[in-house]
Amino acid sequence: MTSPRPLTDAEIVALYLARDESAVEHTARNYGAYCTSVAMNILNDSSDAEECVNDTYLRTWNSIPPHRPTVLRLFLGKITRNLAIDKYRANKSRNRELEIALEEVSEFLPAKEEDDGELPVLLGEFLATLPAEERDLFILRYYHGHSVARLSKAFKVKPNSLSARLYRTREKLRVYLTEREYSL
Repeated sequence: MTSPRPLTDAEIVALYLARDESAVEHTARNYGAYCTSVAMNILNDSSDAEECVNDTYLRTWNSIPPHRPTVLRLFLGKITRNLAIDKYRANKSRNRELEIALEEVSEFLPAKEEDDGELPVLLGEFLATLPAEERDLFILRYYHGHSVARLSKAFKVKPNSLSARLYRTREKLRVYLTEREYSL
């Protein structure tokens, strides 16, 4: 059994204009590898690239109509490239926020070879002593890696005030660990 012939750009665009869902299938068949290549060149991560390619199909579905690309490959490449760049920037920003959060608590983090299991127990005990909002802020910042900007919006607090609160909580943790003779 032979596979069906690839559709031309004009035929695929006509399917989009007719709101025929098979347009996405034909797009993937004709241009999936190309879009993946574009995304991988920017992201260097197959999971993120696959997500961008799937988002490309959705964005294409939502863009045709009103757009009527004559060179579908270029149209898809531009969408994929823009999505991949956005993903790259988001990943870079998220990674930088996580680095900052880890720097803030680095003195409390033992090297892996030094971890005797005592710190997680003490940390859990310490968190149990905190008021709920202070505990939530600490966990969201230092466990989940949320940015100060994101937390300040969620908790309706100015970023500087939030940073000061987090600093005071870290100082409380330092005192708590010192009182329990945990060496920092």
